[in-house]
Amino acid sequence: MDSGMYAACTALMARTDALDTIANNLANSSTSGFRGRTTSFSSVLAGAGHHTGSALNQATNSYGLLGKSRLDLQPGVLEPTGNDLDVGLDGPGFLAVQTAHGTAYTRAGNMRLSPEGELVTSSGDPVLGDGGSITIPRGTSVSFGPDGTISANGAIVGKLKIVEFSATADPQSMGGSYYTAAAKDVVDSPNTQVQQRMLEGSNVNPIAGVVELINAQRSAEGMRHALSMIDSEIDKTASQEIPRVS
Repeated sequence: MDSGMYAACTALMARTDALDTIANNLANSSTSGFRGRTTSFSSVLAGAGHHTGSALNQATNSYGLLGKSRLDLQPGVLEPTGNDLDVGLDGPGFLAVQTAHGTAYTRAGNMRLSPEGELVTSSGDPVLGDGGSITIPRGTSVSFGPDGTISANGAIVGKLKIVEFSATADPQSMGGSYYTAAAKDVVDSPNTQVQQRMLEGSNVNPIAGVVELINAQRSAEGMRHALSMIDSEIDKTASQEIPRVS
């Protein structure tokens, strides 16, 4: 098959995957604590491994593939809310949350109290402290210290468990603003400070995201057009050469 067909096909696949990533970023641009994902590309050779062939073969058959997407850990903007149970994190830390699928991590600090007085996220999942879930007496005045210590009417009732990811970690999304990572890549975050009555917005720039989306769409359309042209050229060549050979 023509090298151009492989090149155009892999490029179309890469741009399609990138479009999905960009679209998900934009869809969550107003989600509290959301972290966008950035895409990176890798190159593959038709003759990979121990049979790379000539330099010309390598140059002709080098295609760009979407290598992977990685979580963008740049912070979002902290905005005041006036709600005593809202917290923003100033630093690289994440709140630890207990979900039905295990421990998750989030920057979304819009919390509330369950009917039993348990501190939970907006989705109803328990927010974890150093000793497990945190219970706060209902009707009390709640305050959060910079280190995550929680006081109710002046009495300490718990402390938020705040962690961060190691430099080699590859956090994965669990949906919304929840993320997960291998236990070995999760460490305490002593340099993160808690700011009460604040919430962090998404770190996705909608304007830049729209521009990126348009560019990816144009690239994808260009590859579709190239595939159509190559396919037509192959059909034309076949219709002209096969009768001649026969």
